[in-house]
Amino acid sequence: MTKMPGRPMSLQARLMTAVIGFVSLILVIVAVITSATLGATMERQLEDSLKNYSNQITRWVGSFPEELANVDNILVGLKPVPGLLLAVSSVEGGTSGVVFSDTAGDLGGSEKLSASELDRINASLAGRPTGTVSIEDHGSYLLVVQSAPNGANVVTGLPRTEIQNQLTTLLTVIALATIGGLILLALTTAITIRVGLRPLRAVAATATRVADQPLDRGEVEITERVPASEADPRTETGLVGASLNKLLDHVNTSLAARQKNEERMRRFVADASHELRTPLSSIRGYSELSLRALKQQGGAAAIEGTTTSLERIQAQSLRMTRLVEDLLLLARLDEGRELVYGTVDLAQLAVESLTDARPTAPDHQWSIEVPEESVVIVGDAGRMHQVVANLLANARTHTPAGTSITLRVGREGDEAVIRVHDDGPGIDPEVREELFARFARGDSSRARQTGGTGLGLAIAKAIVEGHGGHITVASEPGDTTFTVRIPMNPAAEPAA
Repeated sequence: MTKMPGRPMSLQARLMTAVIGFVSLILVIVAVITSATLGATMERQLEDSLKNYSNQITRWVGSFPEELANVDNILVGLKPVPGLLLAVSSVEGGTSGVVFSDTAGDLGGSEKLSASELDRINASLAGRPTGTVSIEDHGSYLLVVQSAPNGANVVTGLPRTEIQNQLTTLLTVIALATIGGLILLALTTAITIRVGLRPLRAVAATATRVADQPLDRGEVEITERVPASEADPRTETGLVGASLNKLLDHVNTSLAARQKNEERMRRFVADASHELRTPLSSIRGYSELSLRALKQQGGAAAIEGTTTSLERIQAQSLRMTRLVEDLLLLARLDEGRELVYGTVDLAQLAVESLTDARPTAPDHQWSIEVPEESVVIVGDAGRMHQVVANLLANARTHTPAGTSITLRVGREGDEAVIRVHDDGPGIDPEVREELFARFARGDSSRARQTGGTGLGLAIAKAIVEGHGGHITVASEPGDTTFTVRIPMNPAAEPAA
């Protein structure tokens, strides 16, 4: 049969058990040491007093002849102390003894010692100068034996009752104080631990509330946090709450980024589907018209109509091919592929790009500014040419006739800089943040006029970032500038 595990002890119970157990052990050790030390001290004091009194009695007994050395004669003229035990033994006088009560100091409070009690006293000494003996109805006694000048052996004893009573009182007081102290310690420890662990309970409660939230779908925002009063990083338990808050902030930011990426992906899929649907619809429509013309008309008219349809089909196919190629290029750039590194002269590349762009918009004013010295970087010449061509095409497409477009190439520090400037109407601030997104669309002042896919700037951004650079835009009416910065010597050159 499998034994079910018992209920585990809580941290508070374990801490209290450990603290109270150690304190109890310490108090017991202190009580034992204190009582032993005090008892030994009182025993030495009693022994010293007994020896002094024994010396006096022994001299008094020595003043009697040996045949008269017995307790009946000795006690005449002797004022005994309370609780005194006296026994005298001699060859001629025999053995006799007496014990006084603890309160009486005269002969009326004395009691003769029986032969058995005298034998017990003799056995407890057993030839030793000191010893202890317990007398029935009188308690324990400390004994000292000395020999008087007349040859008699004098045994003197004082009661140990006072020592025992004081030790009993001391142990009782220590026990009561220990019990009271332990109760107070338990209450104080429980309150302290409960207050100290309160931040951990706040952490557990916060984590439970977060765990109950649906985080696997839809728009998610984690608003639960450990209260600031329970998340003080200067304390150990508060540091746990502060760390959890930091973790929740990171998770919340990550979930927001995931949600934003999902929205971008849905928008990307919708835009891509829209861009592909138009040429596909055209291809389908023109192919159906061609087939219908061949079936119904025949002859030269059918051939002429079919030729026109095939030309339109070819145009739409090329448009769709460009779109798919751009999407494939973006996917490969995202994977870090498609870049073949070599030496690129940006000044020469700019001249060639502007030469290619000028015939496409003769109604614009084109100009170029390049330094006399070459601006050479390590990069992919074909892709960098595509970046400049896309920026020039963007400036040409979204500006009216007569706009001045200027292409500048230079070097600033360790970076090569390419700027494309135009004095057109500018970019709407509402779309500026999403300008480099895929399938981005400008406002009406920069509306797409040539049927572009909206991937040009996204491709330019991906290529620039693939070279370790970055691209920015600054725009206001009459002054729009796209700036590309590429490191002259990249820290790590990807493999070709």
